[in-house]
Amino acid sequence: MSEPGLPDDLMRRKQAFLDSVAVESDIWIFAYGSLMWNPGFAYAESHPALLHGWHRAFCVYSHRYRGTPEKPGLVLGLDRGGSCRGLVYRIPQARARETLAYLWDREMVLGVYRPRLLHPRFHGGRIASHAFTVDRGHRQYAGGLRIEEMVRLIRQGIGKGGPNRDYLANTVRHLGLLGITDGPLHHLHSLVETGC
Repeated sequence: MSEPGLPDDLMRRKQAFLDSVAVESDIWIFAYGSLMWNPGFAYAESHPALLHGWHRAFCVYSHRYRGTPEKPGLVLGLDRGGSCRGLVYRIPQARARETLAYLWDREMVLGVYRPRLLHPRFHGGRIASHAFTVDRGHRQYAGGLRIEEMVRLIRQGIGKGGPNRDYLANTVRHLGLLGITDGPLHHLHSLVETGC
């Protein structure tokens, strides 16, 4: 039986994902965007972390949350290459499965992300952490856009979550509050606000 609002394919993929995760102890979640300031789940502890091999980027066309199919916006994804400063959260074993189910529902509405086990560094070591990375094969993947096109999309995008430029400004502001500098996002924000 389908969950309300969840297509059958995504429901099957969600169940397969949850069945594939061995929850024999506490788990860790890597956050690179809004999960850093609005996780929506209870956690036991959090720490700044550095992930190599992946970077935070406006690389997903938004047709609903920050745009429409006619006038898409852009939202964040975790894409291959580079590095990314974010946070890791430790989730107690007793809450692990419900937290992963919540994250699936939050991140996988359109299937543009893929759950992965990555290994960010914190406190001098590496820890296996769940993360949702962008699917480069998905029709909403927008990697490799010229900066001028990114600026245009962000300026035009307005969706259920409000103006796309507000999403970018909020991201930059919250990263600053967390002490995280992201040069490409700061540059993009400056161009959106002042023109390029």
